[in-house]
Amino acid sequence: MSVQSFLQALSFPYHEPRHGFWGEKTSTLNFCEEDYVMSYYCAEVCNTLTNALFIWLGYKGIRGCIKNSHPPIFIVTFIGYIVVGLGSTLFHASLKYPMQLVDELAMIYTTCFICFATFSYARSARFSACLGVSLISLAWFITARYYKTKDPQFHQDAYAILTAIVVFSNMWIMERVLRPALKKREESRRGTRTPRLPTTNEMINQMWVMVATGLSVFLGGYLIWNLDNMYCTTVRGWRHQLQLPWAILLEGHAWWHLMTGIGAYFYIIWRIWIHRCLDGDEDKFRLDWPSIFSMPDVIPIEENAPDKKRR
Repeated sequence: MSVQSFLQALSFPYHEPRHGFWGEKTSTLNFCEEDYVMSYYCAEVCNTLTNALFIWLGYKGIRGCIKNSHPPIFIVTFIGYIVVGLGSTLFHASLKYPMQLVDELAMIYTTCFICFATFSYARSARFSACLGVSLISLAWFITARYYKTKDPQFHQDAYAILTAIVVFSNMWIMERVLRPALKKREESRRGTRTPRLPTTNEMINQMWVMVATGLSVFLGGYLIWNLDNMYCTTVRGWRHQLQLPWAILLEGHAWWHLMTGIGAYFYIIWRIWIHRCLDGDEDKFRLDWPSIFSMPDVIPIEENAPDKKRR
């Protein structure tokens, strides 16, 4: 039996689009995954299930923050990250407008948390309070305007601008603030008997690789989602030709969930690592990221150390 015949033998067709368990759609957005063609109880199965990644990575992030005593703002950020996943799960399962708002607005709020972590570092309590009030006001404005206009382009633009501010600001901090600080401490350790640490260039280069990986995955997901929207009719035809379960690989919005979930997680971990290095804790913590195919984490140096494993 050929491979093609084997795959066809395991395939089965989609159900025709129909009304489902959650009733009439009230959301202002509907993506290229057809409604209720896989389940009567879930409008968009692939777009729903792929949000499990947010739950898992959010839990992993919170557990790491608590275990390693990272600043509380990152616990709050990971909670927001989980809320994005939960909101998106309910939105894609039901196609109800209130759940759409939970999904989309949680993206704005979580990005505001990272903005606060970035710009409040080493600032006075007064500045941090003013920044917090400003970000709350901004989030309220975006919420009110989006609720009134229901314009998805406004939400996407607001999210893109906030994300760009976070990413480019941390790039600037990494090169203009962190690199000189690490270099100065590296020079001060020369001639001492302190354990060898990665050089400044090694640490910054590793950060850049992580940034490039996260950004590539994030933007790759965005590209796939847009292609899915632009060529939806064609892609739906391909899915029906392939049939289930193989056709789920052509669900572009589901890939957007997976890839943006990974990209966003990378950037939260990146900011935690910048935070620790700005604190001068590069001799106490390290970036645990064995390869680009693994999820990074910031852990104590003695944890999972090679010499400890040999013993």
